[in-house]
Amino acid sequence: MITDEDKERVRQATDFVQLVAETVELRQRGQEFWGCCPFHGEKSPSFKVNPQTGLWHCFGCGDGGDVFSYVQRRENLEFPDAIRYLADRAGIELTEERGAHRGPRKTRLMEALGAAEEFYHTMLMRGKGPGPDEARRYFAGRGFGSDVCRRWGLGFAPGRGALVAHLRERGFTPAEMIAADLAQERSGRVVDRFYERVMFPINDERGRTIAFGGRIIGAKRDNVAKYVNTRDTAAFNKGKHLFAYDRAKEGMAATGEAIVCEGYTDVIAMHEAGFTNAVAALGTAFRLDHVRLMERQRVSRIVCMFDGDAAGQRAAERAIRYLDKTSAALMCVVLPNNQDPMEFLADHGADALRPIIAAARPLMDFVFEKRLEGYDLSAPGRRVRALEDMAGVLAPLKRSVLLDEYATRLADALGMDVEETKRAIREAPVRELDEERPARRASAPTPPAPERRAPADGEAPDDYVPLEAYDAVPMESQAAPEAPEDLGRLSSDERMQVSAERELLCAIAQRPDAMRGFGPRIAGFSWVDERHEAMAWAMLSTPEGTPPAEVVAAARAVVDDAPRILSGGRVMDENELSDEQKLEFIVDTAELYSYRRRIRQIRARLRSSAADADSERLFSEATELQRRSTELANRLSSVFAE
Repeated sequence: MITDEDKERVRQATDFVQLVAETVELRQRGQEFWGCCPFHGEKSPSFKVNPQTGLWHCFGCGDGGDVFSYVQRRENLEFPDAIRYLADRAGIELTEERGAHRGPRKTRLMEALGAAEEFYHTMLMRGKGPGPDEARRYFAGRGFGSDVCRRWGLGFAPGRGALVAHLRERGFTPAEMIAADLAQERSGRVVDRFYERVMFPINDERGRTIAFGGRIIGAKRDNVAKYVNTRDTAAFNKGKHLFAYDRAKEGMAATGEAIVCEGYTDVIAMHEAGFTNAVAALGTAFRLDHVRLMERQRVSRIVCMFDGDAAGQRAAERAIRYLDKTSAALMCVVLPNNQDPMEFLADHGADALRPIIAAARPLMDFVFEKRLEGYDLSAPGRRVRALEDMAGVLAPLKRSVLLDEYATRLADALGMDVEETKRAIREAPVRELDEERPARRASAPTPPAPERRAPADGEAPDDYVPLEAYDAVPMESQAAPEAPEDLGRLSSDERMQVSAERELLCAIAQRPDAMRGFGPRIAGFSWVDERHEAMAWAMLSTPEGTPPAEVVAAARAVVDDAPRILSGGRVMDENELSDEQKLEFIVDTAELYSYRRRIRQIRARLRSSAADADSERLFSEATELQRRSTELANRLSSVFAE
């Protein structure tokens, strides 16, 4: 809570006239300063600021108030946030901030971050040796010459304690470096956080350095993330800041439009090409706080420039949850040939990009088209699957006033009842946003979590879908006629099951004799991909002692694409588990997701049919499958708890 004392300190520390003069041309008349109102169009000045009273008023629109109400209007902030904005501007630490965290003062962190930016930039521009040379080649290869590097404060982090030594010379303590996430402690020593990476400084809306994004250069090293961002600190919160917002906010206000890209280099290329209203999220999914930040510039259109791959489609689907939470129109652009903005601009130039942005489509149109284009909607079973799939996408809007519109649209597309469509959306679990997560142990298989239920009204959603659930399976469509639709359009559990099925097939190919003992369990599976089932039985039907190469040949005899499918297993290459544990893990995982799929099928039938003897049988079957699913999930989890 902000105290009255803090509020008064902030008021006294703010030069009101200077604040207004940042965006309004003022002329002094006696003790007052006059100009054209920033909140409505006018040609004759009717807006005044009185520094003595600390008040402002516009005779044209009749609005007025103090410095806090002015900031509320100008920055589109709530009252407490307006105080925080001015406190930050004046370098005042509020009482609530001192109580919210322990450790070095925020001002010291900001100073350390600023010093780090200078150091990284100097290393890039003047450093000698293979590292700086490679960093300069990296930026030059993207069309970023020395002038661009200077304008954006780009840098190079050599690591090896170089930054820590530099900051110590500047008087910063190890605690301050660690609190700013510029350093970390290892084996009792304080070492650099960023090592052999090109550095992108991240600024707050006033242009002050608050964080960094670092991209590895050179050969990709095992277990090393390609991109690393500063963790959340007292100065930085990745869910509340946008890359280049300080540079883009004027462009947003001038055009009424914001462009959201997916990467740092894309944003820089956009600005250098004249699109000065471009920003990017910072190692996290596009969030509501990001939307609110852009709304402060009164944008009427937010254009999301997603990559044309599966990751871009997922980003678009996550963003639709904000359709009913902003007055701005959420639009979408996917560039031709799956190019990102930097590549497109390098090949075609800014003039070719402008009409594409102007023709941006509504975000929901893109999501509907991409999700439904792979379905054969003439088959009833396919329509049911399409409904389940789209219900999961639209679940974040289940309590929105937009539900009727989108449910009707989906029902029309699928030829289904509108009320049934609404019910499917309301019952679908809401997925949490994907966050940047710490790297797992190298190649460790992730055990499936116990099945989660849909949240009740007023309850926070807890259906967290691991990022691996989306990336475990290639997204290309299958050539064989018996293959399911594009796997990118399956539900998250079905995609996980497809991954488990493929691991199972790879295990059969590598250890056919050991897998024959699991035949009775495999016989009870409900398969997502019919080809997988055909391959499994073709391999298991080979005589005992058949060499793996011949087992693969048996699979290829029934599915032409078998060699590619059988080459993608990961679990069998693990070193942390014995062969017996690996096989048990693979079969348990495939069986678990098969049970879950069967449970969903039973639930769908029970919802659509009247109660009878068959319903009782199905209910009993679902209850037993749920019990066995829980046992399997617990058993899988225990493998990693030992």
